Amino acid sequence: MSSTSSPPQGARAAAAQALGAILRRSRTLDQALGAAPGLEALAPRDAAFARLLLLTTLRRLGQIDAFLAGLMERPLPARRGAVQDVLRLGVCQLAFLETAPHAAVASTVALAHGRHLAPYRGLVNAVLRRASRERGAIERLDAARLNTPDWLWQSWTQAYGAARCRAIAEAHLSEPLLDLSPASDAAEPAEELCATLGARRMPGGTLRLRGAGDVTRLPGYETGAWWVQDAAAALPARLLGPVAGKQVLEIGAAPGGKTAQLAAAGARVTALDRSPTRLARLRENLARLGLEAEVVEADALDWRPPAPVDAVLLDAPCTATGTIRRHPDIPHGRSPADVARLAELQARLLARAAGMLAPGGLLVYASCSLQPEECEARVDAFLAASPGFARLPVRPGELAGVSEAVTAAGDLRTLPCHWAEEGGMDGFYAARLRHLG
Repeated sequence: MSSTSSPPQGARAAAAQALGAILRRSRTLDQALGAAPGLEALAPRDAAFARLLLLTTLRRLGQIDAFLAGLMERPLPARRGAVQDVLRLGVCQLAFLETAPHAAVASTVALAHGRHLAPYRGLVNAVLRRASRERGAIERLDAARLNTPDWLWQSWTQAYGAARCRAIAEAHLSEPLLDLSPASDAAEPAEELCATLGARRMPGGTLRLRGAGDVTRLPGYETGAWWVQDAAAALPARLLGPVAGKQVLEIGAAPGGKTAQLAAAGARVTALDRSPTRLARLRENLARLGLEAEVVEADALDWRPPAPVDAVLLDAPCTATGTIRRHPDIPHGRSPADVARLAELQARLLARAAGMLAPGGLLVYASCSLQPEECEARVDAFLAASPGFARLPVRPGELAGVSEAVTAAGDLRTLPCHWAEEGGMDGFYAARLRHLG
């Protein structure tokens, strides 16, 4: 089939290479795609197909593997992971991307040959022909359960209950919509921008788009009228209240969504991060938006501001299980050991951040994890050891449209299944603490 009617084999080869890097070489999604051979040389449409194929396969990996296991007399040996990847991509095209069966089978057999797996072409052909005939069976599998690793399912069931756990897992099966934060909070410019973009204005002011495509081609990108930021990610900075004229330190600032929020609201922001690559992106974003912040490349465990600050926003490093909708590689690259390791780091950062705050100031601890060990447990442990700090509860009516995300303790806890009918949101946790002096 010609490249004008079907993506070229280079797109499928890039997806296969990236899939192997994520599953067997512990690469993140961005790292794997960045190193995928030939991806940059593809036309935008074909590169988008490669990314869609990879992301859909990762989202449905447990389901795909269970389906494949029912088609094969014996599982492939572990050393044949590349063959398994080829089969996975073929099933994904058949079952979830609506690729014509003959094209999915032929292109996948060709992919096996191109990846030096010629001895397995017969196996790939036979398995995928059977998969084509029986692909309706994959829809009858328990997608939410199969596509969620056991340790995450057990953790979420314990933390949120069985029904919420299943709702979270189901939310992870859909590709997220694009959320934008407008540079102006004023109602009239925001409504005008919403109409120009064909977006829906969500509670809190987030603009939500369907089928956005390349964000750099959207109206307002070049002029800095908005920045990309999930609706849930925009909430923690709002817990600081009016920040105009205040000295605000953001720890873990890159790539800059919350930095932009604070700077646009008139804060004097110090954006701290230890990653030079991510800080370069933050600087680019601020320049495009016409916003200013002091950018510091340093480890928060080693750095201190010249004087105590009015407010600290600690965007803690975490397992990021609240962002699985956007990063379906996370369930395949994280483990309970990562939760324990990061919880220790979070505790150290929280104590360090507290020492940078002026008496009477506010500290917001934020995490995009769904794991209580990285969220509620960290704040409770900190407060138990820090009599000079107290929780300042979030009021249910304080954050428009997300009152269900305010916990009994007064913290913020969004879940991917919140706003389900509108496309969901990322999972975020935030607690607001006051320095009593």
